[in-house]
Amino acid sequence: MNHEIDHADCVIIGAGAGLSVSAGFVYTGDRFYKYFRDFAEKYHFKDMYSGGFYPYGTLEEHWAYWSRYIYINRYMDAPKPVYNRLYDLIKDKDYFVLTTNVDHCFQKAGFDKKRLFYTQGDYGLWQCSRPCCHSTYENEAIVRKMVKAQGYVTDGENNLLLPENIQPEMAVPSELVPHCPHCGAPLTMNLRADDTFVEDEGWHAAASRYEDFIRRHRDMHVLYLELGVGCNTPGIIKYPFWQMTARNPKAVYACVNFGEAYVPAEITEQAICIDGDIREVLRTIKQVQD
Repeated sequence: MNHEIDHADCVIIGAGAGLSVSAGFVYTGDRFYKYFRDFAEKYHFKDMYSGGFYPYGTLEEHWAYWSRYIYINRYMDAPKPVYNRLYDLIKDKDYFVLTTNVDHCFQKAGFDKKRLFYTQGDYGLWQCSRPCCHSTYENEAIVRKMVKAQGYVTDGENNLLLPENIQPEMAVPSELVPHCPHCGAPLTMNLRADDTFVEDEGWHAAASRYEDFIRRHRDMHVLYLELGVGCNTPGIIKYPFWQMTARNPKAVYACVNFGEAYVPAEITEQAICIDGDIREVLRTIKQVQD
């Protein structure tokens, strides 16, 4: 892997949920109960993902849940420096990132925004629920007001804290519930869940930059570095990376994934598969480089 990173003309990173899990952004267990114990006890779901789809009776309760969800997964830093290690490895290379992750971790680690394509949306953006237009809206200011209204405070490092002996509110004030400025319909998350997902101007600009990067490097020594990509949406990263590797004899496909590192027979001679924790693999690569 070190040799390929050092000698490739460019590195195209394909990142899935496993990368953020390795960085500590887990949606179950202690991290879930730390922030959502009240919702879990009331509605009996056991992970953040399930809670995100629960049909709450009011928008005030819906946004109490979702504002916590957004804050801890978008505006707090990942517990482990996995993205920072990845950036240190490739920052001097000609690189581009294609990711299905929506947690903004790449930009927080220093990756150039113009070299990123978030295909599935962003926790930091809202859109019209209808949708009546192709606009998105940044939500940080209102989300901070929502979590504060529930009793939470933040420290100097942006962590979300609940003061001792405080029971959080499970609803936000009605005046904080967001509505579309064009049609008045409730706003919703800009996440690809169905055919109402809004691909705004920024999304299309990023898609064009990615397509141009692929075109300009098509016949070069390309390292397709796939990190933590599962099989929920293989048509976005995994299958295209396999196909582009097969078409280019100079290309190398490298996959790092815990329990799911494999490759089709057609590109076995051009592939590196590592079954392991991405955090440990990146640390080992960095140690070898140093």
